[in-house]
Amino acid sequence: MDQIVDPSISIKHLDLSFGVVNVLKDLNLDVAKGEFLVLLGSSGCGKSTLLNCIAGLLDITDGQIHIGGRNVTWAEPAERGIGMVFQSYALYPQMTVEGNLTFGLRNARVPKEHIREKVAKAAKTLQIEPLLKRKPAALSGGQRQRVAIGRALVRDVDVFLFDEPLSNLDAKLRADLRVEIKQLHQTLGNTMIYVTHDQIEAMTLADRIAIMRGGKILQLDSPNEIYNRPSCKYVAEFIGSPTMNFFEGTVSGRTFACPQGAFSIDGYPSQGDIAPGSAWLGIRPEHIATGPDAADMPIRLTCDVELVEPLGSDTLVRVTAHCQQLWVRMDGQAQALPGSQLAIGFQPSLINLFDKTTEARL
Repeated sequence: MDQIVDPSISIKHLDLSFGVVNVLKDLNLDVAKGEFLVLLGSSGCGKSTLLNCIAGLLDITDGQIHIGGRNVTWAEPAERGIGMVFQSYALYPQMTVEGNLTFGLRNARVPKEHIREKVAKAAKTLQIEPLLKRKPAALSGGQRQRVAIGRALVRDVDVFLFDEPLSNLDAKLRADLRVEIKQLHQTLGNTMIYVTHDQIEAMTLADRIAIMRGGKILQLDSPNEIYNRPSCKYVAEFIGSPTMNFFEGTVSGRTFACPQGAFSIDGYPSQGDIAPGSAWLGIRPEHIATGPDAADMPIRLTCDVELVEPLGSDTLVRVTAHCQQLWVRMDGQAQALPGSQLAIGFQPSLINLFDKTTEARL
């Protein structure tokens, strides 16, 4: 990616340790103005910790944090010009929705007419105008989270931080509110950093995704680039459901050899010659052709069908080829029966190759 000029948020050589445990390690990150950046990773990868460092809720061990061109490394959270939305709604139960929205502004002695304007604008944007006189106990989970977002909106800041805001909601509400957050970003144009472990949220919301593991960013790129050209085997496995299929074998020239056969990889998009050695070959379930469509593919296998999962829009089929389990995504009306055989095939241009030892992309 091109270097970001005049970033909204700039993090330089950030370290954070708790005793002898290094949680974040020499982390560098620039976020463009108006960008929607998603921090994605499994539990314990450091994504929420990084967000809390940006917010000023944790004191860093080393490095610098700049927001809007200001060095805020040691600034208090209220001085950083951010609005934060947490996983828990953290609403005051004794106050109405309007009271929750105005509480911070009243404490900051913002003039009453300005408070009314800000609350009216946030309520209209989030479609919570009919809820202003209710208390949190009378709201659904989705409505409470909208109020929590509204409390950040009324602060009129340039940067919003979201820490897994949808994880307490059911699947339907999560999908609905995810759309609302995306529309909110398109409407406001503010810089937003969003923490999640849900890859669907990341892929649908982000301008760029930062995949984190062990306190480091493994890959920072657009959703399409991360999906189609993962930088390492971990990223390839983490993105996609079902996960990418992997064959373990060796590369020599333009051939990949494994227990399932010797495949020509002529057409694999590489920057140069691939050094011979042990490697993983990865192929996504939706990139595998089946039946008659597989006959013309350069890489072909005959598999035994183990399991069929009809999902309506498509069908997931688990097959076995010489003790290798694979997931195949087929059309929703496709017919596949457990115990039958299925011809599969795929193009070398769609595969991913990773070094066996380092797991880096070849």
